[in-house]
Amino acid sequence: MPARPLDTTLVTDLVREATAAPSMHNAQPWRFRHRPGSDTVELRRDAERAMPHADPEGRALHIGCGAALLNLRVAAAGEGLRPGVRLLPDPADPGLLATVHLTGTAGAGPDPAGPADPAELAGLRPAIPLRHTSRFPFTGRRVPEELRAALAEAARAEGADLTFPGLWHLRSVLALVRDAEGRSGSDPGIRADIERWIRTGADVPVTTGDGVPEYAFGPRPYGGAAPVRDFAGRDAPPDRETALFETSPQLALLGTAEDRPADWLRAGQAMERVLLLATREGLASSLTSQALEWPDLRWIVRDPETSMGVVQMVIRLGYGPAGPRTPRRPVEEVLDLA
Repeated sequence: MPARPLDTTLVTDLVREATAAPSMHNAQPWRFRHRPGSDTVELRRDAERAMPHADPEGRALHIGCGAALLNLRVAAAGEGLRPGVRLLPDPADPGLLATVHLTGTAGAGPDPAGPADPAELAGLRPAIPLRHTSRFPFTGRRVPEELRAALAEAARAEGADLTFPGLWHLRSVLALVRDAEGRSGSDPGIRADIERWIRTGADVPVTTGDGVPEYAFGPRPYGGAAPVRDFAGRDAPPDRETALFETSPQLALLGTAEDRPADWLRAGQAMERVLLLATREGLASSLTSQALEWPDLRWIVRDPETSMGVVQMVIRLGYGPAGPRTPRRPVEEVLDLA
């Protein structure tokens, strides 16, 4: 398919698809910049959307921006382009997370991203608008082994590892998630970070373009335990629906060999590639990052029987409701054309 002309209309369309990516509490901590007439799109962090208590090092911020970067690459590949990516290209400008060259040359620069054949990425494009976080119970149907293998291969294509913990380690991870949920609920700083992004009220869909709206909270877990974050917390309405969540959820651990900002960006791209493939194959998903927000818990989330260096995200997969679409900021608010 011949590529569309790289004008501001195409760049705007690509960035709009990029911003459909998930981010911690749907804070959408990204900005994009394109100079008309150039062949480059810059991805920058939006420090005003950082979470100083829940994410003091900016790891989750980088992961969310990495997910948006993957969406940008997928959308570009779908337009017949072969994007070349450089991560953290300017040490003097830490706010610049990546540059994407849309000249048709893949893998340009010392830190390339993307397969030699962009058709693999382009095939994920239809899943971008369909991927939503589902905080609803999943069925007991197991994800087939061949699909698990394909998801692991998708992570490897982005420089990350994806493993499915065995029963004993799954129980350990769930216990750590519950521990972290309790800690977060009693930590004033983390509660402030969460409450900043909670959106409630009948007019939520009209008045906000970010955060987690009340309609996306999902049901209250029957028995008090679930493998998803409960944004309603102590202030949940008494008539909130309850539901029984799976007792043995299908969790996947996504990790990298090291734990630097570039690794966080790679993890974000790998996470989104896994989520898009899962969506395309009929799976629902949610992200379970609570235990990774506490340094002492994060280390023991890792399975010592694997070669994974550092866990960057816990992904819940299964068959069930896809979850509702959550708000996104207008592209004009996140794209600078100058």
